Amino acid sequence: MQETHLFEYAVIRVVPRVDREEFLNIGVILYCPSLKYLGIRCSHPGDRLLVLSPVQDLEELERHLHSFSAIARGEGSAGPIGRLDIASRFRWLTATRSTILQTSKVHPGLCADPAATLEELYIKLVL
Repeated sequence: MQETHLFEYAVIRVVPRVDREEFLNIGVILYCPSLKYLGIRCSHPGDRLLVLSPVQDLEELERHLHSFSAIARGEGSAGPIGRLDIASRFRWLTATRSTILQTSKVHPGLCADPAATLEELYIKLVL
């Protein structure tokens, strides 16, 4: 029997107009402290977003997604937040905010392989 590990995850959402509370799920971020794993899987919503917000700046969204991913991966280009430890980066990424890029509440679970679990959650909650 494989050993299971506690993980936490949140769904990454695009909220083009905060006042309307409409959103599209575009990704998942998963944190497994015992394995020191922080993974992110997201995709650009493209034309799906334009249905909700025809005037949305897709290039700006692309920059936000790139920053989110760089922070999750701990890249130097992500600035001071990207240099934080894994737990702090996860907490920063999943903090409540009222911007175009938001996350759901954090949910817990158990897994044997966090990368495989991230992919499963992405398929189930985004695609």
